[in-house]
Order: sequence, then C-alpha cells, then structure tokens
Amino acid sequence: MIPAHDADEILLGFATALRAAGVPVTQDRTRAYLDAVALVGIGDRTATRAAGRATLCATPEDLERHDRVFDEWFHRDVVTPTSRPRTVQPQPAAALLPDDQDTTATAGQDDDPVRAAASAAEVLRHRDVATLDPVERARLAAMFATLPVRLPWRPTARRTPHRRGDVDASRTLRASLRRMGEPAEIHRRRRTTRPRRVVLLIDVSGSMSGYADALLRLAHRVTQAGPDRVEVFSLGTRLTHLTRALRRRDPDRAIAAAGDVVPDWSGGTRLGETLRAFLDRHGRRGMARGAVVVVFSDGWERGDAALLAEQVDRLRRIAHRVIWVNPHRGKDGYAPVQQGIVAVLPHVDAFLAGHSLATFDALLEEVGHA
Repeated sequence: MIPAHDADEILLGFATALRAAGVPVTQDRTRAYLDAVALVGIGDRTATRAAGRATLCATPEDLERHDRVFDEWFHRDVVTPTSRPRTVQPQPAAALLPDDQDTTATAGQDDDPVRAAASAAEVLRHRDVATLDPVERARLAAMFATLPVRLPWRPTARRTPHRRGDVDASRTLRASLRRMGEPAEIHRRRRTTRPRRVVLLIDVSGSMSGYADALLRLAHRVTQAGPDRVEVFSLGTRLTHLTRALRRRDPDRAIAAAGDVVPDWSGGTRLGETLRAFLDRHGRRGMARGAVVVVFSDGWERGDAALLAEQVDRLRRIAHRVIWVNPHRGKDGYAPVQQGIVAVLPHVDAFLAGHSLATFDALLEEVGHA
C-alpha cells in the first residue's frame, strides 16, 4: 500500500511522468491542469482524467499516452486526498517547479505554493539570461527541458494516395475503366514531406559571453529533438563544428564537451570571415542549401561590414530561410545601429530577440513554421 501523498505532489508527479512518456507538457499546461483538478476535485478520478486530457494533451497520440500513464500512476493502491490542501506546504511544489529569489516574496503574498512557484517560474522565463546569478542559471537550465521543439518539414514533388487532397485523375480513370466505364470512387493524392535541415550558428565572441551558456543549452535542446537534422557551429575568430559534442544526451556533459572544442571563447568577432568559411565548406552543395539557418549574434563586427553583408546575402540565396537572433533586440531602447546589424538586416528573413527563455520559445515557434 502506498501512503497518501500531497495532492499537488501527485499531480505534478503525474505531469512529470507524462512528459517522460513523450507528451510535451509545458509549465503553462501543468498550471492549467492543477487549476482544473482544483475545480473538479482529485477524489473524482473520472473528472481528473478528463481534466488531464483537456489540459495536458494536444494530439490524438498524446491522449493515448495520457490514458496509459494515468492508469499506471493513479492505480488503485494509491491513496489520494479528496481535495487540495489549504495549508501552505511549499516544499513539494518548489522541488518540482523551478523558482527564483522572488519565490519567497511571492509566496508571502499567495497561500497557494503551486501558484507562487509557477508565478516565480514565469518571471524567470522572461528574465534576461545574462543578468542571472548562478542559482538562477541552474534553475533556468532545468527549464530548458520544457521548451517545445518542432522542426520544419518541406514538401516534395512526389505525391502519394491520400483520403484528402487533389483528385488523382489517372487513378480515378483506371478504376472507372475496370468497372466498364461505370462511375467509381474518386481517388485523391497529396504531396509528401521530408524533414528540413536546421543550422544554428552561435557567436561566441566576448560581447556574447553572457548568453553563450543559454544559447548552447538551446542548441542542445534542438539537437536532441532531431540529431540527424540539426547542425551547430560556433562563430568568433574561427568556425567550429559543435554538432557531435551536443549530441550527448546529458546537457551539462554536452556543453562541457562543446567548450573543449571551441578555441576562441570570448575572443574577437570576425563574422564576415567565419560566415565565408561556413559557406565555402558547407554552402551550395552542403548542409546550408534549403535549410533554416539561425544566426545568434549581437552584430558587433570588428572586421569588414561589407564582407559580412556579402556573406549573409550568399547565405540567403541558398538557404530556405535566414533568421538573425540578437539578444538585445527585445530590450527597451534598443536600436539596430551597429554596423554589423545594419549590414545584415537587408538580407535576413526575420530579426528576432533572444535574451530569455520566453524569446527562445518564440524562436522555436518561428523555426517550426519555417
């Protein structure tokens, strides 16, 4: 017999188990799930199951996984409380939801520890990663696992039979002839799709040092979502291929391995020369062709800005989409006046912010729809 547990601990544990089963459970969905179960009562198992299906799932596959994990998690031997506790018990929620220094103050204003911890996590999502202290960085690092990653696909010329899509005239006519000219079923077809490659180019020069750790964690998250579709390079005074290092499953080991192979951490910036090296080696006939290329850089170019503009223009002509991510883009008062940014803006498809977990989330949404 398993002893009774705190209601929130059980629900958060179930959300974690569901995430481990492959369902992309985000912090927002988890909060919605807790609120929904608070309304129906955890003692009503049917209503709790319905709340989970409504708030934690997004696809039919998610529903099947949800029901399987639900039956395993809420088996008959588990004793669950009939309602959420009224007393303040911050420890279980704090252990499962990342928070920051504001948690203490927030908890003092809100008796619900889950809501207080979730609020603190939401604040951390919007903080500039370069301003975080070591404890906050550690908490933010754990939150990268919640980022939803959807890699892009590209249509191909090949068409296959499908119940929806364009009418397949030849197949429909052949079916009609087999019936001696009698009307037959109308056959349809649609284009197939193939995975589109994603290339991440990360500026590791001195002006980007405050963002390097977060950007590598983001690159590791994307690489893990598509190990055979994602390539990662660092830019500085030279070009370095990081994909093999970031394929390690453990993020800390992967980032440490990436650090071992980059010889120019916090060095100078020669974006034009390193982009030219990337295009010469991996351009027209390589991995950049038809790919979604994301460049993370503040544009502080110490080399020739005209060369940088020329190389970004080359990149734009062979890539499917070029996205430039600047950590200063989303800050108040920022203006794109640096010579590097001025040079590249006419040649990129999108110019996005990249200084917080929330902006990384928006970037992944942009990449997924590219």
